Amino acid sequence: MNLNSLSPAKGSVKNNTRKGRGSGSGKGGTSTRGHKGAKSRSGYSRKIGFEGGQMPLQRRVPKFGFKNLNRIAYKGINVSTLQTISEAKGIEEFTPEVFVELGLVSGKERVKVLGGGELSKKLTVTCHAVSASAKEIIEKNGGSVSTI
Repeated sequence: MNLNSLSPAKGSVKNNTRKGRGSGSGKGGTSTRGHKGAKSRSGYSRKIGFEGGQMPLQRRVPKFGFKNLNRIAYKGINVSTLQTISEAKGIEEFTPEVFVELGLVSGKERVKVLGGGELSKKLTVTCHAVSASAKEIIEKNGGSVSTI
């Protein structure tokens, strides 16, 4: 075997077809692009959402609603959840740091205690917001609520 006798395997190397280079190439004339229209022109690129001149979906569907940029979102935690955790882990004092450690909220989320469920323990809760019903339930059991 010599270096000059090496050649690629049969069928592995294919010549590129040069479209639009005369009728003798077999790909001349319209260069496989069909007749006329935007797609046959050079430099054509279809806009996102273009539907052939029909009014596009994003323009047919009306705009609605309002997104308040100053909205403060809270992660709601029910009183029943506090009761369950208090029984399981023996925690009497809940702060935002405790909620993060327990995995109930991420570090940046604000906590709001809600009045869903029942409570039978005396708890001390510190949170960003609290509903009136939750405050009533916690204070009825001798606990205290403070907001940050």
